Amino acid sequence: MLENYLTVKNEGKHEINIQKSRFIGHIKRTETEEEAQAFIQKIKKEHASATHNCSAYMIGEQNLIQKAQDDGEPSGTAGVPMLEVLKQMDLKDTTVVVTRYFGGIKLGAGGLIRAYSNSTSEAIRQIGAVKRSLMREVMITAEYGMLGKLENELRNHKQLIENIDYTERVSFHVLVPVSDVDSFKGWIIDFTSDQVEMHDGEEKYIERDIQI
Repeated sequence: MLENYLTVKNEGKHEINIQKSRFIGHIKRTETEEEAQAFIQKIKKEHASATHNCSAYMIGEQNLIQKAQDDGEPSGTAGVPMLEVLKQMDLKDTTVVVTRYFGGIKLGAGGLIRAYSNSTSEAIRQIGAVKRSLMREVMITAEYGMLGKLENELRNHKQLIENIDYTERVSFHVLVPVSDVDSFKGWIIDFTSDQVEMHDGEEKYIERDIQI
Protein backbone atom coordinates (compact mmCIF):
# COMPACT_ATOMS: atom_id res chain seq x y z
CA MET A 1 0.00 0.00 0.00
CA LEU A 2 1.25 3.46 -0.87
CA GLU A 3 2.15 5.68 2.08
CA ASN A 4 0.80 8.76 0.32
CA TYR A 5 -1.10 9.49 -2.86
CA LEU A 6 -3.44 12.08 -4.38
CA THR A 7 -6.97 11.54 -5.66
CA VAL A 8 -10.18 13.49 -6.13
CA LYS A 9 -12.23 14.45 -3.09
CA ASN A 10 -15.78 13.69 -4.20
CA GLU A 11 -17.93 12.84 -7.16
CA GLY A 12 -19.10 15.99 -8.90
CA LYS A 13 -19.32 18.04 -12.07
CA HIS A 14 -18.43 21.47 -13.40
CA GLU A 15 -19.50 23.15 -16.63
CA ILE A 16 -17.68 25.63 -18.85
CA ASN A 17 -18.72 27.19 -22.17
CA ILE A 18 -16.32 27.56 -25.09
CA GLN A 19 -17.38 29.03 -28.42
CA LYS A 20 -21.04 28.25 -27.66
CA SER A 21 -20.33 24.59 -26.88
CA ARG A 22 -21.11 23.29 -23.40
CA PHE A 23 -18.37 21.19 -21.79
CA ILE A 24 -19.42 19.39 -18.60
CA GLY A 25 -16.62 17.73 -16.65
CA HIS A 26 -17.75 14.82 -14.46
CA ILE A 27 -15.29 13.47 -11.89
CA LYS A 28 -15.36 10.45 -9.59
CA ARG A 29 -12.94 8.47 -7.45
CA THR A 30 -12.84 4.92 -8.79
CA GLU A 31 -10.66 2.15 -7.36
CA THR A 32 -11.30 -0.50 -10.02
CA GLU A 33 -11.73 -0.51 -13.77
CA GLU A 34 -15.25 -1.86 -13.27
CA GLU A 35 -16.14 1.20 -11.19
CA ALA A 36 -14.64 3.47 -13.84
CA GLN A 37 -16.58 1.86 -16.65
CA ALA A 38 -19.81 1.93 -14.65
CA PHE A 39 -19.37 5.65 -14.04
CA ILE A 40 -18.69 6.31 -17.73
CA GLN A 41 -21.80 4.39 -18.74
CA LYS A 42 -23.88 6.25 -16.15
CA ILE A 43 -22.84 9.62 -17.58
CA LYS A 44 -23.40 8.45 -21.14
CA LYS A 45 -26.92 7.38 -20.20
CA GLU A 46 -27.65 10.66 -18.41
CA HIS A 47 -26.35 12.65 -21.40
CA ALA A 48 -27.46 10.37 -24.23
CA SER A 49 -28.41 13.41 -26.34
CA ALA A 50 -24.95 15.00 -26.03
CA THR A 51 -22.67 15.27 -29.05
CA HIS A 52 -19.80 13.49 -27.24
CA ASN A 53 -19.07 11.87 -23.88
CA CYS A 54 -15.28 11.54 -23.83
CA SER A 55 -13.52 9.77 -20.97
CA ALA A 56 -10.22 8.97 -19.28
CA TYR A 57 -9.15 7.18 -16.12
CA MET A 58 -6.13 6.03 -14.13
CA ILE A 59 -6.45 3.12 -11.72
CA GLY A 60 -4.02 1.43 -9.33
CA GLU A 61 -1.08 2.28 -7.10
CA GLN A 62 1.32 2.31 -10.07
CA ASN A 63 -1.22 3.70 -12.57
CA LEU A 64 -1.10 0.39 -14.41
CA ILE A 65 -4.61 0.84 -15.82
CA GLN A 66 -4.87 3.91 -18.06
CA LYS A 67 -7.57 4.40 -20.66
CA ALA A 68 -8.70 7.29 -22.86
CA GLN A 69 -11.65 7.44 -25.24
CA ASP A 70 -12.50 10.18 -27.78
CA ASP A 71 -16.14 9.17 -28.38
CA GLY A 72 -16.24 10.49 -31.93
CA GLU A 73 -13.99 13.52 -31.57
CA PRO A 74 -10.92 13.52 -33.85
CA SER A 75 -8.37 10.98 -32.62
CA GLY A 76 -6.15 12.31 -29.83
CA THR A 77 -8.08 15.56 -29.25
CA ALA A 78 -10.17 14.59 -26.22
CA GLY A 79 -9.46 11.43 -24.19
CA VAL A 80 -5.67 11.63 -24.31
CA PRO A 81 -5.51 15.32 -23.27
CA MET A 82 -7.87 14.51 -20.41
CA LEU A 83 -5.64 11.61 -19.35
CA GLU A 84 -2.60 13.91 -19.50
CA VAL A 85 -4.27 16.24 -16.99
CA LEU A 86 -4.71 13.32 -14.57
CA LYS A 87 -1.03 12.44 -15.03
CA GLN A 88 0.18 16.01 -14.56
CA MET A 89 -1.89 16.36 -11.38
CA ASP A 90 -0.71 12.89 -10.26
CA LEU A 91 -4.26 11.79 -9.42
CA LYS A 92 -4.75 8.09 -8.83
CA ASP A 93 -7.99 6.10 -8.90
CA THR A 94 -9.73 8.87 -10.81
CA THR A 95 -12.18 8.83 -13.71
CA VAL A 96 -13.26 11.85 -15.74
CA VAL A 97 -15.98 12.13 -18.37
CA VAL A 98 -16.34 15.35 -20.37
CA THR A 99 -19.74 15.78 -22.01
CA ARG A 100 -19.90 18.12 -24.98
CA TYR A 101 -23.03 19.71 -26.40
CA PHE A 102 -21.92 21.18 -29.74
CA GLY A 103 -22.71 24.86 -30.14
CA GLY A 104 -22.20 25.17 -33.88
CA ILE A 105 -18.62 26.51 -33.98
CA LYS A 106 -15.81 24.10 -34.84
CA LEU A 107 -12.76 24.45 -32.61
CA GLY A 108 -10.11 22.64 -34.66
CA ALA A 109 -7.69 20.08 -33.23
CA GLY A 110 -5.78 22.54 -31.06
CA GLY A 111 -8.97 24.11 -29.77
CA LEU A 112 -10.43 20.74 -28.87
CA ILE A 113 -7.30 19.69 -26.99
CA ARG A 114 -7.41 22.91 -24.96
CA ALA A 115 -11.14 22.63 -24.36
CA TYR A 116 -11.05 19.07 -23.05
CA SER A 117 -7.90 19.72 -20.99
CA ASN A 118 -9.37 22.86 -19.44
CA SER A 119 -12.70 21.21 -18.75
CA THR A 120 -10.93 18.39 -16.91
CA SER A 121 -8.61 20.60 -14.86
CA GLU A 122 -11.35 23.10 -13.96
CA ALA A 123 -13.70 20.33 -12.84
CA ILE A 124 -10.99 18.82 -10.62
CA ARG A 125 -10.17 22.19 -9.05
CA GLN A 126 -13.83 22.93 -8.39
CA ILE A 127 -14.59 19.51 -6.92
CA GLY A 128 -11.33 19.30 -4.99
CA ALA A 129 -8.49 16.86 -4.37
CA VAL A 130 -7.11 15.15 -1.28
CA LYS A 131 -3.86 13.66 -0.12
CA ARG A 132 -4.38 10.21 1.38
CA SER A 133 -1.76 9.21 3.96
CA LEU A 134 -1.42 5.71 5.38
CA MET A 135 -1.41 5.90 9.17
CA ARG A 136 -0.96 3.38 11.96
CA GLU A 137 -2.96 3.69 15.17
CA VAL A 138 -0.71 3.60 18.24
CA MET A 139 -2.47 3.31 21.61
CA ILE A 140 -0.59 4.83 24.53
CA THR A 141 -1.88 3.86 27.97
CA ALA A 142 -0.70 5.80 31.02
CA GLU A 143 -1.60 6.61 34.62
CA TYR A 144 -3.79 9.67 35.16
CA GLY A 145 -0.89 11.52 36.76
CA MET A 146 0.68 11.77 33.27
CA LEU A 147 -2.51 12.89 31.49
CA GLY A 148 -1.88 16.62 31.21
CA LYS A 149 1.83 16.38 30.48
CA LEU A 150 1.42 13.70 27.82
CA GLU A 151 -1.58 15.33 26.13
CA ASN A 152 0.17 18.70 25.97
CA GLU A 153 3.28 17.15 24.48
CA LEU A 154 1.31 15.28 21.82
CA ARG A 155 -0.72 18.34 20.85
CA ASN A 156 2.29 20.68 20.88
CA HIS A 157 3.99 18.36 18.38
CA LYS A 158 0.81 18.30 16.25
CA GLN A 159 0.27 14.58 16.66
CA LEU A 160 -3.10 13.39 15.36
CA ILE A 161 -5.06 12.21 18.41
CA GLU A 162 -8.05 10.23 17.17
CA ASN A 163 -9.56 9.52 20.56
CA ILE A 164 -8.86 9.49 24.30
CA ASP A 165 -10.34 6.77 26.53
CA TYR A 166 -10.83 7.53 30.22
CA THR A 167 -11.11 4.22 32.08
CA GLU A 168 -8.98 2.87 34.94
CA ARG A 169 -6.11 4.50 33.12
CA VAL A 170 -6.05 6.98 30.25
CA SER A 171 -5.43 5.76 26.70
CA PHE A 172 -4.50 7.98 23.77
CA HIS A 173 -5.27 6.67 20.28
CA VAL A 174 -2.73 8.43 18.08
CA LEU A 175 -2.51 8.15 14.29
CA VAL A 176 1.10 8.05 13.11
CA PRO A 177 2.49 7.85 9.55
CA VAL A 178 3.48 4.22 9.01
CA SER A 179 7.09 5.13 8.26
CA ASP A 180 7.37 7.10 11.53
CA VAL A 181 5.95 4.55 13.98
CA ASP A 182 9.30 3.34 15.35
CA SER A 183 10.70 6.83 15.87
CA PHE A 184 7.40 7.95 17.42
CA LYS A 185 7.52 5.11 19.93
CA GLY A 186 11.13 5.90 20.76
CA TRP A 187 10.22 9.54 21.39
CA ILE A 188 7.34 8.55 23.71
CA ILE A 189 9.56 6.13 25.64
CA ASP A 190 12.17 8.85 26.16
CA PHE A 191 9.61 11.51 27.08
CA THR A 192 7.80 9.32 29.62
CA SER A 193 10.88 7.49 30.91
CA ASP A 194 9.25 4.30 29.64
CA GLN A 195 6.31 4.69 32.03
CA VAL A 196 3.58 3.92 29.49
CA GLU A 197 2.30 0.93 27.53
CA MET A 198 2.00 1.08 23.75
CA HIS A 199 0.11 -1.17 21.37
CA ASP A 200 -0.30 -1.06 17.62
CA GLY A 201 -3.75 -0.79 16.10
CA GLU A 202 -4.97 -0.93 12.52
CA GLU A 203 -3.65 0.89 9.49
CA LYS A 204 -5.94 3.25 7.62
CA TYR A 205 -5.83 6.17 5.23
CA ILE A 206 -6.43 9.70 6.46
CA GLU A 207 -7.45 12.36 3.93
CA ARG A 208 -6.46 16.01 3.88
CA ASP A 209 -7.71 18.60 1.42
CA ILE A 210 -5.03 20.02 -0.88
CA GLN A 211 -4.79 22.77 -3.48
CA ILE A 212 -4.03 21.43 -6.90
